[in-house]
Amino acid sequence: MLLYLTEYLAQFESSFNVFNYLTMRAILGALTALIICFMVGPKMIKSLIANQIGQPIREDGPKTHLLKAGTPTMGGALILTAISIATLLWADLENHYVWIVLFVTLSFGVIGYIDDYKKLIMQDPAGISAKQKLFWQSSVALIAAIALYVTATDEAQTSLLIPYFKDLSIPLGMFQVVVTYFFIVGFSNAVNLTDGLDGLAIMPTVLVGGALGLFAYVTGNTNFSEYLGIPYVAGAGEIMVFCAAMAGAGLGFLWFNTYPAQVFMGDIGALSLGAALGVVAVIVRQEMVLAIMGGIFVAETLSVIIQVASFKLTGKRVFRMAPLHHHFELKGWAEPKIIVRFWIITVILVLIGLASLKIR
Repeated sequence: MLLYLTEYLAQFESSFNVFNYLTMRAILGALTALIICFMVGPKMIKSLIANQIGQPIREDGPKTHLLKAGTPTMGGALILTAISIATLLWADLENHYVWIVLFVTLSFGVIGYIDDYKKLIMQDPAGISAKQKLFWQSSVALIAAIALYVTATDEAQTSLLIPYFKDLSIPLGMFQVVVTYFFIVGFSNAVNLTDGLDGLAIMPTVLVGGALGLFAYVTGNTNFSEYLGIPYVAGAGEIMVFCAAMAGAGLGFLWFNTYPAQVFMGDIGALSLGAALGVVAVIVRQEMVLAIMGGIFVAETLSVIIQVASFKLTGKRVFRMAPLHHHFELKGWAEPKIIVRFWIITVILVLIGLASLKIR
């Protein structure tokens, strides 16, 4: 929105041309989202407390979590508000990728909001049934997947890029719709499973989202994409503004969500942020790299799958409790230690993912 204003003002003052640079708008997007969180966060937390919108705690979970009972949740609304405003202010709104990413993010946010609303306001412990949640997640993901498929302009945009190998990719054709669906829905639920400790999910989201923003920048730039040997996707660079806004909003939320948390993001935040990571990775053709950089999310999800499968098949549990972070809690690890170590692992995985830009 402000891009058009600065383009108009540049006719009278050339210094306004600085806002045409994608990097500048990405920086401003991150700062805008961060400032919104700092300004709105305290008021939102007070409102959530006043309305007694507190987090219920699993009875079978670690006993240390009983102290968290009643902590305000649904703070993900703050993240979505900051991301949306920052993106609308600084991104090129004529870019269809921007609207697809916003559609997925906000739609999954609505699904999460309804789930949180039923659990916290209507006091329905089940929230949305698993079947209903999957149906709506699938509907949104398929709409986005089909939109990306029909707007693809060349084979590179419907091929699965294999990282660390030069010119190695798998043409998917219409099967690209299935891959897109899998990454959007899969990572949405993966981030939701990870969101069990203070700040555990949001910092990896910031790190992975920021890295995907860099991938978006080079993918949407003809010179960089040719030099690095990655597919060029016209318009993908604009997603860098969204990724920067997501990183800024995430850091702003972490200010209040860090241990001991003043607020939790709830499903409204976790489901939407995971879906956002999935759809961005598809747009910039880095699905496999997302699986590497988001290894913490993948591991948390696999721990649940393994635990359920093992118990059903053998009657035994592999982990003391799933998702994985609860296993370490029951082993006696302090919550801050688990959180920071998972962050460190994410930093390492993100660096490994970024290395794919040169290792080919």
